[in-house]
Amino acid sequence: MSEHLRRRSDGGRAAEYPPAPEPLPVPVYDNHTHLEIADGALPLSPAEHLERAAAVGIAGAVQVGTDVATSRWSAEIAAREPRLLAAVALHPNEAPELDAAGELDAAIAIIDELAAQPRVRAIGETGLDYFRTGEEGRDAQHRAFEAHLDIAKRHGIALQIHDRDAHDDVVGTLRRVGAPERTVFHCFSGGEELARTAADAGWYCSFAGNVTFKNAENLREALRVLPRELLLVETDAPYLTPVPLRGRPNAPYLVPLTVRFMAELLEVPLDGLCAQLAENTERVYGSWQEGLA
Repeated sequence: MSEHLRRRSDGGRAAEYPPAPEPLPVPVYDNHTHLEIADGALPLSPAEHLERAAAVGIAGAVQVGTDVATSRWSAEIAAREPRLLAAVALHPNEAPELDAAGELDAAIAIIDELAAQPRVRAIGETGLDYFRTGEEGRDAQHRAFEAHLDIAKRHGIALQIHDRDAHDDVVGTLRRVGAPERTVFHCFSGGEELARTAADAGWYCSFAGNVTFKNAENLREALRVLPRELLLVETDAPYLTPVPLRGRPNAPYLVPLTVRFMAELLEVPLDGLCAQLAENTERVYGSWQEGLA
């Protein structure tokens, strides 16, 4: 198994990984990361990522697939690595390309097969993305999203949603088709209105480093109104490195920066928020110690 499947392509990313932050007082989990992507001047292996994460109080992570290759990679590494669980899916921006090639149904069938593995605990990331895909690709996105919803419900596992510029249609689809019992808005991108909608439905909202960005007041408004029992934290690494490290590679060991920001914004004790985040994550995905090969 290769250490990485691809390298981050947006801009060369010659920067070095930043120093480790102060450890958290209570361990938490990175709800969404992409360790298959090499980044930075000196890319870290998955093992190095996890060792650095453990040293600052990150107990584990959910390794997320976005196509057949990365979903297989995610399931394989989670099967033997106790600090990782896997999520498998076809990213919404993949669906139109697969559909045009006549390969969408076959790819969905592979995701369905992977979902039966004991360390695969979520279908994701799936959803709708109207930022990168035009109207001509929306039918394929919707078809793939509904198929992923069905897979998650049949296998009794969680759903991780990618929602970009498509809030109304994502919510409408969840209501029309029926959301899985544990549904997560990965890298939550809405505002107070979507947060209240999610809270009313019992859907989880996962916040990444962009909640720390200066122009992200909508995310902070959402965070303030969400019930604590529906909060999760993630990196979406190697993307969305939190302030003050924007421009440097992101990694699970930088989760403490986002958690501390969240605690300060919410004016709650750091140890209490950490304990709540860990409890929420285990409620969504189950135990990291079960199902190892």
